[in-house]
Amino acid sequence: MVSLLARLPRTGRAGSVPVVALAGAAALAVSAAALAGLALALVVVQTLDPSGGRSVGDSVVLAGRLLLLAQGGELGLDSGPLVLAPLLLTLGLAWGLSQAGRGIARVRPPSSGADAARAVGTVVAVHVLLTVVLALVVDAPGARVGLLRTVAGAAVLALVATGWGVARESGSLDAVLDRGSTRAVLRGVVAGLLTALALCTGVVAVALVSDAGGYAALSGSLGGAGAGAVGLAGLALLLLPNAAGAVLGLAAGPGFHVGSGTFVSVHGVTLDAVPALPMLAALPDTQAVPLIAFVSQAIPALAGLVAGTAVGRWLGDEHGGSVVAGLNGVLTGVLLGVAGGVLVWIAGGSLGDGALAEVGAPPVATGIAIAAQSGIAAAVAAAVARWRAHG
Repeated sequence: MVSLLARLPRTGRAGSVPVVALAGAAALAVSAAALAGLALALVVVQTLDPSGGRSVGDSVVLAGRLLLLAQGGELGLDSGPLVLAPLLLTLGLAWGLSQAGRGIARVRPPSSGADAARAVGTVVAVHVLLTVVLALVVDAPGARVGLLRTVAGAAVLALVATGWGVARESGSLDAVLDRGSTRAVLRGVVAGLLTALALCTGVVAVALVSDAGGYAALSGSLGGAGAGAVGLAGLALLLLPNAAGAVLGLAAGPGFHVGSGTFVSVHGVTLDAVPALPMLAALPDTQAVPLIAFVSQAIPALAGLVAGTAVGRWLGDEHGGSVVAGLNGVLTGVLLGVAGGVLVWIAGGSLGDGALAEVGAPPVATGIAIAAQSGIAAAVAAAVARWRAHG
């Protein structure tokens, strides 16, 4: 539905459809496609279980609960509140909603800010309504849905993603980005953040490979034959951005927690019992700080260098010389720290009460550390890139 909207002409029968109807249909299509796709994947995985695995209905319920968690929702389990968004699934939902916004703006270009707000508001309202319905359906005594947090998360996700899509397609976003050096700075922030995430993901991969035996042993101990192995691998993939966020806290300096008893940083490692998730095999086996943790300390500076270089290259002649580029590099590094802190906050959460109430890196300390390290590197890189461009 979303891709169809994007391909439709701006005039004709589609242009006569009220924008509210288009927005509602697009929001419904995104939610339905996400639930159907995830449920189908779970059903396919269950076919690998020789004992039959979950029923189709149970797979749909599990898919619904994963979608709620992906939007910042909360599940009240017997072990305590589960608040941990599988960020890969969150990114997929955000992409779908942003494409819905772009499709609406393409079919019915907003003639004013009120038109754009009406389209975005309709998508948000329908998405939240569908989320509430889904939450009521999957709610159960052993998995109570925290409705307030779930609704708030769905509303924020839909507002940001759809608003971005509408603003980008209608051209209003370009009008904002063309002011001063805004576009160059934001490009630098995006380039730096993507670099940091890619390097952090590489650290997770190295840690997992170095303890592949532990991953295999833990996966095998959970049983489930082929279905269990594939399902656990899929869960690890969904949580890979969360693991990268934890590594970002490690690279910046503050480290990260997996419950109150397990803490990993370059200053020391404290180990305690953790949930039986194969991805946690990437944690150190001893209290000695692993070499990869020390190597990861270069990530904020490398991200700052990439961000600063992007800023220096994207600044125009009208924006000044190397000094101005360096100042923009400092701003880019600070914003990169803000983005990193927000990412770490979203990637963390809770896996229950008591000892597992805190999972992830401290967002404020991580953001400040990234801003300090990346800001210096970005300033130097931006100044040098601008000087070379003038030369």
